[in-house]
Amino acid sequence: MKKIALAAALSVAASTAFAGGTAEPVMVPDAVVAPAGSSSGGLLIPLLLLLVLAAAASNA
Repeated sequence: MKKIALAAALSVAASTAFAGGTAEPVMVPDAVVAPAGSSSGGLLIPLLLLLVLAAAASNA
């Protein structure tokens, strides 16, 4: 009985492994990144932080 159950389990596993067949490989194109609009994009957050710190220091 154990051999029949093992054979049934292996046949189910083998049939699902070959169910899809082989597929053609899909080539994904490389992403093209557009250049940034301005050079000050990285300065906005630090300037706002400096402004908030200056406002906090002037109130203290």
